[in-house]
Amino acid sequence: MAKNKKVSLVLSSGGARGLAHVGVIEELEKRGYEIEEIAGCSAGALVGGMFAAGKMPEFKDWICNLDRIDVFSLMDFTFSSRGFIKGEKVYNALKKVVPDRPIEDLRIPFSCNAVDFKSGKEYIFRKGSLYSAIRASGSIPSVFQPARYLEREFIDGGVVNPVPISMLDKQEENLLIVVDVNGPEDCFMEPPKKDAEGHSFLKLPKWLKEYQKKMSQFFPDESPKEKSKSYSSLDLITRSFDLLQDRFCELLVEKHPVDILIKISRKQAGTLEFHRSAEMIEIGRRKAVEALNRLEDGDQ
Repeated sequence: MAKNKKVSLVLSSGGARGLAHVGVIEELEKRGYEIEEIAGCSAGALVGGMFAAGKMPEFKDWICNLDRIDVFSLMDFTFSSRGFIKGEKVYNALKKVVPDRPIEDLRIPFSCNAVDFKSGKEYIFRKGSLYSAIRASGSIPSVFQPARYLEREFIDGGVVNPVPISMLDKQEENLLIVVDVNGPEDCFMEPPKKDAEGHSFLKLPKWLKEYQKKMSQFFPDESPKEKSKSYSSLDLITRSFDLLQDRFCELLVEKHPVDILIKISRKQAGTLEFHRSAEMIEIGRRKAVEALNRLEDGDQ
């Protein structure tokens, strides 16, 4: 049985798969664990920031009902070679649900990372605008345009540190829990049909299926099914980056005494499949249940 209930939590990058972080956090709170600090990267920065701000219920309700919103109005597409999404509209919409605030005023210590595009060095946000930090941390190269902040340009923190354990302050005294949503295929979990309360997940509306089809030209198929076609140059580049990032994540975790490592396969959802948020939250919850049961039963 786990005696220490104080947690230092690390949330990885991973696009829409990062919504699994919500399910993990909910299960931790349900069992009485106290999250004392959070370090997040990209999608992990978004979820971690919402929790640190004490606005997880509002954020969850918003993200899980994206089917009621005109997704195209949130995706401010551009023909720029620096990224085909400006990335401003979606955050402006979220600010109406969860207002911006200084990171130093959050209820628990929170930090996230990004990469200074010019110098190539990691930059850690511990103060200043929460949304500016989240926007910088989640600037996926070639997808979102680099974020301009503090007279610099930033790209996704996952480029250099996708599992930012190094940003924690209390990892030696707390339970160190790492959630990595870029795991290998053997971590894949069959998608649930219902949530924890037994409610069925909403079916994908026709207009969103058409949107998904259009977006598929920018991202290779990330479903668990085998491909019958040959790899394109984009497939090869993306696959190579995934392999490098997977190995990098393994090395980062090996350097630290992680108490619980929750891994979710990158095959669970595509980078921009935010219409599957409720499903990913439930997968995160179920993965957390498995991991915490092992810890509390003394098998971890």
